[in-house]
Amino acid sequence: QVQLVESGGGSVQAGGSLSLSCAASGYTDSRDCMGWFRQAPGKEREGVAAIDSDGSTSYADSVKGRFTISKDNAKNTPYLQMNSLKAEDTAMYYCAVDAQRRFHCTPNRQDYDYWGQGTQVTVSS
Repeated sequence: QVQLVESGGGSVQAGGSLSLSCAASGYTDSRDCMGWFRQAPGKEREGVAAIDSDGSTSYADSVKGRFTISKDNAKNTPYLQMNSLKAEDTAMYYCAVDAQRRFHCTPNRQDYDYWGQGTQVTVSS
């Protein structure tokens, strides 16, 4: 069974940067979509970014230009570099894997099968 463990969360000042990592164990496939999601208090979980096996990426409009998703191809592990952080970025951040083989990956919550436990990101203004 695939297990995902996020790390790198913490508290930062607005305008600062933070990098998240997602350690994967169990079976993963290089063709899988990998994504990052977040959930703020009182809100539904929303997609942040996704990456395809070929490196193509998809971002939510709210983070485009500020966040960058990447992947360690050898370990099939996703990362999220977050720059120019805003208070509204405060949320629990989750990594996820879509076990279905798709032509293009997007951070659509319904598509993802495996989830990490989350790591908290808090941005102070």
